[in-house]
Amino acid sequence: MGTAAGRGTLLAAVFASGMVFLDSTVVNVALPRLGADLHATVADLQWTVNGYLLMLAAFVLLGGALGDRFGRRRVFLLGVVWFTAASVLCGLAEGTGWLIGARFLQGAGGALLTPGSLSVLQSSFHPDDRGRAIGAWSGLSGVSTALGPFLGGWLVDALSWRWIFFLNVPLAVLVVLAALRWVPESRDEDVSRTRTGRRHRRFDIAGALLGALALGGITYALVDAPGRGIGAPLVWGAALVGLAAGVAFVLLERRRGETAMLPAMLFGSRLFSVLNVFTVIVYAALNGFTFFFAVYLQNVVGWSALRTGVALLPMTLLLLVGSSRAGALSARIGPRLPLTVGPVVAAAGLLVLRGVSPGASYWRDVLPGVVLFGLGLTFVVAPLTASVLGAVADRFSGVASGFNNAAARAGGLLAIAALPLLVGLSGSGYAQHAALTSAFRGALLWCAGLLVVGAGLAALLVHRPPGRDRGAQ
Repeated sequence: MGTAAGRGTLLAAVFASGMVFLDSTVVNVALPRLGADLHATVADLQWTVNGYLLMLAAFVLLGGALGDRFGRRRVFLLGVVWFTAASVLCGLAEGTGWLIGARFLQGAGGALLTPGSLSVLQSSFHPDDRGRAIGAWSGLSGVSTALGPFLGGWLVDALSWRWIFFLNVPLAVLVVLAALRWVPESRDEDVSRTRTGRRHRRFDIAGALLGALALGGITYALVDAPGRGIGAPLVWGAALVGLAAGVAFVLLERRRGETAMLPAMLFGSRLFSVLNVFTVIVYAALNGFTFFFAVYLQNVVGWSALRTGVALLPMTLLLLVGSSRAGALSARIGPRLPLTVGPVVAAAGLLVLRGVSPGASYWRDVLPGVVLFGLGLTFVVAPLTASVLGAVADRFSGVASGFNNAAARAGGLLAIAALPLLVGLSGSGYAQHAALTSAFRGALLWCAGLLVVGAGLAALLVHRPPGRDRGAQ
């Protein structure tokens, strides 16, 4: 951490993952303006967010495996360039179909760079400094997530919603220069021997495609159900295809053993399994909240995009100040208490924010809930990341970080697909005050409930990770 190479590697990892996390949230603030400009429906807005999340969740595992084999820096840089090119296509979109397609491409690029950003830290830093590096990465990357609404609001009001995508270009230039200068190359040297010599594990392309089909089928069914009706043949067909692909994915991964994209031996660690279920739950609540809140503040409360972004700024400050401290606390006392208290505090914040209505005062009605939610999130981000990596052997760092990212994106994907159906929002309802108000309050209640479930799971089943030298237990 005290060397130029260490600081440069951390800089590249933080800014690259920051682009991905930024685009996971920045779009939410732009949805009302984007929807009006492109004449979008609720389903179009869902796919604008979910097309990105779907590709991240489905292929981030493959991205981690590619990095482990071909070189983490090489695949990381490929992902940065791919992601940036797709971002430019998003900014040039002339219709919802174009935009959604470009968001799918953007998510695929993110699936390459996201696991690389964390695995290069895991493989490059000395074990004594690794915890500090991951804590700094978690905090600063979390800041980019929370900073998204503020930056997005300013860009939407000052320029256009298109500039939330063009912003990635200068960031990518900085990442590429830093990576080429400081990031060391690394790969998984655990190879098997045959009579002809050494060979790497093969890629599980079929597993990646089945995972994508599973998530895509279920997501399509949830998004399409409000318009076609739950009993529509196409809805049921998509759901059944998704479920069948999910079952096939599990069976295939178990049969392939260590050659699988997701080695089943990782789940020999009960802690690893529990932490990833926890990740799905918490990130479902986080993404569900941010999807509805930004639209509600603009279309019902009547705030500008910039004011909406500023409303969420305290989350940024809390993550910036508190994430490294939360990581240090977790290392000292174990992750159970932070992962139990954090979601409960965040849930309390959502319950406070349910009462926001037209004419609301920021200081009295919005700030307390945002502070509680941000404080709860601060307790979760760094301890969760460090605990997931600590639950498996170092040689699986790329796969483990990839799967945890997939779990986070899958949680957000399913929440954004399911919540409008659960709260009865469809068509142009996001532009109607009464319909959006009812949906917003119902959605935040669902999200608070998810956070409480996550807290209960952590309290009962999370413990301190074993030593990394022991690997998955």
